[in-house]
Amino acid sequence: MGIWVTYSASSGSDRGGNFTMNPELIDSLSSQLGANGLPYSIPIHPNLVHLTLGLFIMGIAFDIVGILFPLQKPVFKLLAISTTRSNFFDVGWYNMLASSIITFFTVAAGFYEIMLARPSAELKSAWGFGAMDTMIWHGVGGVFLLAFIVGMTIWRGFQRYIWSKDKLQQVQWSYLAVGLFIMFLMYVHGTLGAQLAAEFGVHNTADALLKLGEDPNQVLK
Repeated sequence: MGIWVTYSASSGSDRGGNFTMNPELIDSLSSQLGANGLPYSIPIHPNLVHLTLGLFIMGIAFDIVGILFPLQKPVFKLLAISTTRSNFFDVGWYNMLASSIITFFTVAAGFYEIMLARPSAELKSAWGFGAMDTMIWHGVGGVFLLAFIVGMTIWRGFQRYIWSKDKLQQVQWSYLAVGLFIMFLMYVHGTLGAQLAAEFGVHNTADALLKLGEDPNQVLK
């Protein structure tokens, strides 16, 4: 379950100065965790990750369509699609803003779930990392990605409301280039997370049930 107990000579210690913990409390905590090592059946972090990825990618994608709108305008006209350039920039901005907000919850859920992880210390990932190294890189990478996404949102806000407020082209090419680079970082970071689940079995419900000799199709109905 990943619970660390700090030994102290303060209150609650025995005569030798070592902290003692009631084993029944540990058993009660363990009994509340499911086969995936979490107090709930479906991990929250992976689902929020997909929201972060989807919103960020859509934000950049719609801004790209907006910046290339003059080239695509005949196509929209041919397909009888009624739209304006500002519509695409609106979608790009609100998706980036939503991605920035949801990523705080994504990272928080990730750190909570990683503290409950109990992967095997003997396994190695396809990249040659052990479980602890993979979790550290994934955790630190998540914090950096949060900072990058928030920074992109602030940058996008300045472009929308100050720098390009009265311009038809609302975003800069440099902004889109940085956004594409962050997408690459998301791919690398997401691969680490996938390795934790697939190769180390971290909070993988189906994998844990199979190891217990149970049928996931029956248990997860």
